[in-house]
Amino acid sequence: MNYQESFVNYLKYEKRNSSHTVIAYKKDLDQFVLFCTEMVGEFNIKRVDAKLVRNWIVTLMEQKYTPRSVSRKISTVKAFYRFLMKNEIVENNPATNIPVPKIRKKLPNFVEENNMHHLLDDGYFSDDFKGIRDKLIITLLYGTGIRLAELLNLKDRDFDTKGYLIKVLGKRQKERIIPYPRSINQLLQQYLEIRNREIGNSWEALLVTDKGRPVYEKLIYRVVNKYLEMVTSLEKKSPHVLRHSYATHLLNKGADLNAVKELLGHSNLSATQVYTHTTFEKLHSIYKQAHPRG
Repeated sequence: MNYQESFVNYLKYEKRNSSHTVIAYKKDLDQFVLFCTEMVGEFNIKRVDAKLVRNWIVTLMEQKYTPRSVSRKISTVKAFYRFLMKNEIVENNPATNIPVPKIRKKLPNFVEENNMHHLLDDGYFSDDFKGIRDKLIITLLYGTGIRLAELLNLKDRDFDTKGYLIKVLGKRQKERIIPYPRSINQLLQQYLEIRNREIGNSWEALLVTDKGRPVYEKLIYRVVNKYLEMVTSLEKKSPHVLRHSYATHLLNKGADLNAVKELLGHSNLSATQVYTHTTFEKLHSIYKQAHPRG
């Protein structure tokens, strides 16, 4: 029996992990299986021990994998053996006591608030189909903090234009309702009118290409990079940077941390707390500039 394949199916259909997570786990597990095979001539799930796992970790570090990557790979092996134990295929998890490399937390990059206002208010977008669609993409990502995958899954019917609410399907198929800025209604109406007139009705997706097909990841990355390039010198200009900007600006304005957690769809508060470091840094910077003894 192929236990690796069973594990991948478990992640897909029972855990309902995202396709990105499943691909990453599969890649890590395949790499571990290959290492074991090269080291001992075969991969036997019952003969893998802590020493073999440690040897793999040392090899990864020697190959200059980052602590974050190594940590994820250890998590993959742990999760695989938890799955095997759950199904009573093995009795022990050889990765249980393997130490995880220390990961230095990177503060999230975000675009300054005045730069976002400048981009959205000062005529950077054309009035044709692509210009209006691109502005809607940027405005939705920044105005709601949704993830890229959530944006790609949006349908026309997901908007409650009277309540200024949007319904999104997040990680593990969890649905959440997010309030959005009132200004989005006018832009949304403008987009729907030009899309339906020039491209035709699309029940498959809200956002489409000029050929009427649903937009895709690379297109969104290109759009975000193109417009952020105009207003910020940040090295990284991705859809997630707009999510970071949304959260940071809310907290800078005094939003409750738990409320921001719910808006972002985080499963635990620690994932949201990373944004408080950014706001504290901003407060410290303001203090140093403004206080006579700063």
